[in-house]
Amino acid sequence: MRTHVTRTLRLLTVLAVGAASACAAAGCGTTGADRGVAQPRSIESTPQGTRARQVADAWDGSKAAQEWHKGFYPLGEVVQLPEGGLRGEADKRAWDIGNLDLTGKLPGAEPGSGRVTWESGGSLTAPLLQAEQAYRTLDHAEGPGPALTVTAARLGDMKVATSRGPATVPAWLFTLAGYDSPLKRAAVSPSRLPASPIEPLGQDVPTDVLAPLGGLAETAQDGRSLTVVATHGSCDDGPTVKALETSGSVVLSASTTGSDDGPCTSELRGEKVPVKLDRPLGERIVLDAFTGRPVPYGEWPVTGQSRS
Repeated sequence: MRTHVTRTLRLLTVLAVGAASACAAAGCGTTGADRGVAQPRSIESTPQGTRARQVADAWDGSKAAQEWHKGFYPLGEVVQLPEGGLRGEADKRAWDIGNLDLTGKLPGAEPGSGRVTWESGGSLTAPLLQAEQAYRTLDHAEGPGPALTVTAARLGDMKVATSRGPATVPAWLFTLAGYDSPLKRAAVSPSRLPASPIEPLGQDVPTDVLAPLGGLAETAQDGRSLTVVATHGSCDDGPTVKALETSGSVVLSASTTGSDDGPCTSELRGEKVPVKLDRPLGERIVLDAFTGRPVPYGEWPVTGQSRS
């Protein structure tokens, strides 16, 4: 196994430079857990904790955070299967590979914008995806195989979990042959992310010290845990994720364990890792310590249930 001394010193050097422009420390945050196992509350005394604190200080109360709180950022599926799910292995396989067969005619151009409305109050107007655009995000198989047959589509709405709580959003409702309820696909895209108030780390930081996250896969209904996709390679024992919590954010620090110098392939793998929180997420921003940016929902790996 390789020593972590060199890479830890390298990250400390990077953080020392970044600290000069970071915000002054604002109250002490708390740490979460990785893989559902309790972790020692020592993240802030590590290089990862130093970086996480810098990211939290940069975002908490910032203009970027204010912009983020006004936007539409899904924390749940923007594609919802018919009630009861798909029936039969052929239909499930068709969905997994993204193979749809359009036999009807999709609606033409609709009005250019739709309204996202939150249960807690507030709304915003966002550009509408055309039916054809929404359909193409679902149908992308390039070879033969089982297919789901789409016979019609109409504009309706659906509920989506977001960073501001549950919201009702415009959605394309696709009629599937053999199903009584539609396949739903949100007809509005997430808001553009605000410019981050802190720069990302350089790519020369080893992944067994700190690595970028692949995406946010799930948020528990009670808000007390997250599932994120953490990336790792073929010559390690997998990823680990720790959390630093503040009043305004949850900063996640991902890294790999068990790295060695043996021959490795260049394959990048994604693994879902649950992270427990000390208190419900609420409207706090989930941030990536490596990139210094909010963790996007469903970015990696792209699956049939989370295409956007």
